[in-house]
Amino acid sequence: MEIKELTRAEEQLMQILWQLKKGFVKDVMEHLPEPKPAYNTVSTIIRILEAKGFVAYTAHGKSHEYYPIISKEQYQSFATDKLMSGYFDNSVKHMFSYFVKKEKINLKEADEIMKLIEKLKKQ
Repeated sequence: MEIKELTRAEEQLMQILWQLKKGFVKDVMEHLPEPKPAYNTVSTIIRILEAKGFVAYTAHGKSHEYYPIISKEQYQSFATDKLMSGYFDNSVKHMFSYFVKKEKINLKEADEIMKLIEKLKKQ
């Protein structure tokens, strides 16, 4: 199944659904920051997510309880691959050096990365 790119609003709702595991539109609404969008807006976006293959639902009368069918990890992989190919020529080195130059990595994180690299070398 091909994963499609999410809009900012779609991704925001997916983050909530990944956290909740399942929920009704009202449950998703409770987790949105103020000012909250209209109920119908959230409902429409969730139906778009369903059409894109990200969520499915269980019917409870006229209500639908939505749940993710694309995991957060699957979307992370898709988004990372897109970022790497679109901006860093598929090079982890280029991406890492970008974050180092922009000072987006602190010393503690750099140490953790070095430990991961050392662990990878031993495998």
